[in-house]
Amino acid sequence: MPIELIEDPDDVRLAPFRLNDRGLSHRGERANDDAPGRFLAEGDLVVERALAAGCRPVAALVDAAGPPGGRILERFTAAPGAGGQPAAVFGAGDALRRQVARMGRVQPIIAVFERPTRPTPSAVIESADRLVVLEAVDNPGNVGSIVRNAAALGWAGLLLDRTSADPLARRSLRVAMGTAFAVRHARSDDLVATLRDLTGAGWVTVALTLEADAADLATIEPGPRCAVVIGAERTGLSAPVLAACGLRARIPMHPAVDSLNTAAASAIACYQLRRR
Repeated sequence: MPIELIEDPDDVRLAPFRLNDRGLSHRGERANDDAPGRFLAEGDLVVERALAAGCRPVAALVDAAGPPGGRILERFTAAPGAGGQPAAVFGAGDALRRQVARMGRVQPIIAVFERPTRPTPSAVIESADRLVVLEAVDNPGNVGSIVRNAAALGWAGLLLDRTSADPLARRSLRVAMGTAFAVRHARSDDLVATLRDLTGAGWVTVALTLEADAADLATIEPGPRCAVVIGAERTGLSAPVLAACGLRARIPMHPAVDSLNTAAASAIACYQLRRR
């Protein structure tokens, strides 16, 4: 499998690897289930998981002196590429790759993939019995951590409103270690209506809140189908979303601490409400 060596930092072939999330796919594409666009995967584990999920590769940039081991490059070039063309593999030295990736420590492989078609909310709901639902969680690192927590604890579905960060954003994928491909996700145009439908269909919908009259999370019986609903760290869940949920729960904390990080709260909730 040939690696095309690049030594010129201005080589046009490096252009896809310089793009940020907005350059790889614009806001409308990231919010649209059927829109095109691309995402960037960093590190052999994330690239392997993207390939295993059937994502179509575009190109890879690897360490020319020490490309990733195993069969990852063979699998990368053998996978059906974007537009029916084989994916290209470029090699470069450390300094050039750091310049392109804009990171102090760059992974042995960085790859660009086509974004897969996202399932609809109804498809995600039908395929899972445990759902994490996010409202206004706009930090990609938090979304990546929540996805990783959900995958580790057996939660197979993620629903987001239109303002939450993209699970396939560069930082989200890096933090999640590629587990975003194991947790199907969809965006809801009307999160309140989606939650009302879930509650009406017999799901146990649990809103995490700091309200003093909310039930202790440990007392909640999750039942066969459960959705935990999590909001932004500063503002929490909106009043309409709280009203659409069947239950409100809080995580007991030391009185000197007012709240938990959103990702930490998701780990506790996913463990407490997991399949028994």
